[in-house]
Amino acid sequence: MALLSLAVGSFGIGMTEFVIMGLLPEIAQSTLPALWTANSEDAIAQAGWLISLYALGVVVGAPTISGFLARYPRHRVMIGLAAALAVFNAAILIAPTFEWVALTRLLAGLPHGAYFGMGALVAADLLGPGKRAQGVAFVLTGLTVANVVGVPAGTFIGQNLGWHAAFAIVAAIFALATAMIAIFVPTHEGDPSRTMRAELGVFRIGQVWATLAVGAIGFGGFFAVYSYVSPLVTEVSGSPAWAVPIVLVVMGLGMTIGNLLGGRLADWDLPRSLLGSFVALIVSLVLLALTSGWIVTLVIFIFAVGVSSSIASPTIQTRLMDVARDNQSIAAAMNHSALNIGNSLGAALGGAVIAAGWGFQAPSWVGAALAALGLVLAALSLRADKDISLRATLRR
Repeated sequence: MALLSLAVGSFGIGMTEFVIMGLLPEIAQSTLPALWTANSEDAIAQAGWLISLYALGVVVGAPTISGFLARYPRHRVMIGLAAALAVFNAAILIAPTFEWVALTRLLAGLPHGAYFGMGALVAADLLGPGKRAQGVAFVLTGLTVANVVGVPAGTFIGQNLGWHAAFAIVAAIFALATAMIAIFVPTHEGDPSRTMRAELGVFRIGQVWATLAVGAIGFGGFFAVYSYVSPLVTEVSGSPAWAVPIVLVVMGLGMTIGNLLGGRLADWDLPRSLLGSFVALIVSLVLLALTSGWIVTLVIFIFAVGVSSSIASPTIQTRLMDVARDNQSIAAAMNHSALNIGNSLGAALGGAVIAAGWGFQAPSWVGAALAALGLVLAALSLRADKDISLRATLRR
């Protein structure tokens, strides 16, 4: 029940992060009426800043909030973070102007990374040695399930009952998560020595930077494709627009399966899981690029992309916790900053090759290249571990 409580919160995070993408027209028309009347495309483009501001909140909030709260009992921190997410997502319901809506999105992004980072540490402690990655994966499952159920349902509700209704549901989910965490997550005493200054020591560890780079660049490969699934389905395979949500649900199912599988594989052999996941992601992206002209193979390899990318997610999260040693709070949260950087990187590079006239299959090749670079970085990082261990052995 404790793990489920944390997963409910991660479900809410997945919903609030991604549901807005399907509701941009409704939000633009509601909050930018004059611009919408003059040029609806410009209004939607301006509303797109709401996505970027949320991502900015994640990148900024993950290290700062985690560092300041590292000394406090983790179960109380999780209650506070879930409550803050409920309040900030509820605030959008009364925001009178676009500027105020933008502010609420920035605020809603701030606790995101800290919630996942602290939640990963709590989950790992709950299951103990040998099952830490499975605990991390279970918490992250809420995020992947949100892409299968929460985001499509929230988009449908927002389109038919008004976009405020979708965020009212999100706020209610976070309120439920707050209550469940307060009831079911056991007491976890804090460590007064974990000050912000002490936690910042994590940035002096080279392997932390290396692992963050693996996440940001390697996952950029996934986001290069995820950002442009819609034109891949409609323009390349020639399928109707109604097929796009189905393809996204298939990808979400793959992500859910891959996440749970990744937790078990990482507990079995973390290095092999990390390297294997990137090899599988590269192969899936290449095959997607080669066969996406047929909807059947497109669906198959979109599913494979979802599985292989999500196997890496709990693996990278667990490795960050390992290499950070005693500075785990910021390191665990920074994983989600890295993923949001990967989101921006993949989307930008994927858009660049489309703008260059290379076609809608080109982002898949970009994704394969980024995943290959992530694989190289992961291999170098793991090799450095062996070199350090060898030198320590020789000293003895």
